[in-house]
Amino acid sequence: MSEKIILPPVTDEERKSWPEDVIVALLDAYKDDRGAIQPLVDMDMKSCVLITSKKGAVRANHYHTTDWHFCYVLEGEIDYYHRPTGSDQEPEKVRIKKGEMCFTPPMVDHQMIFLEETTFLTLGRNSRSQAVYEADVVRIPPLTSE
Repeated sequence: MSEKIILPPVTDEERKSWPEDVIVALLDAYKDDRGAIQPLVDMDMKSCVLITSKKGAVRANHYHTTDWHFCYVLEGEIDYYHRPTGSDQEPEKVRIKKGEMCFTPPMVDHQMIFLEETTFLTLGRNSRSQAVYEADVVRIPPLTSE
């Protein structure tokens, strides 16, 4: 018998710390003669994964009940579609380019279409173990057929 996964509830305090926009404004990098350090996320999180996607690939078509994630594009471009979960409104499309980061809170339907071969980091609230991920994700029909 598998272990029951208990996901921590999302608190109002946590919600207040989330970015308000899909595209996250990055802080200035710290630069000196050695190079640069680019701050990305300074929040408690439990996962960081590196994802590669081929041109034309589609990912997501789901929402998370408690998880949130930041996606920082290292190479490539993504058309990111999103709308509130349970809504029948047309999803908003945002293009995320190399060097940009987007944020997806819980209870937001989202889909990603990769315009070219793309590599990105996903930094998330919850563990990315398969059991935890599956306990939190709800798959939905595609948001767009592009």
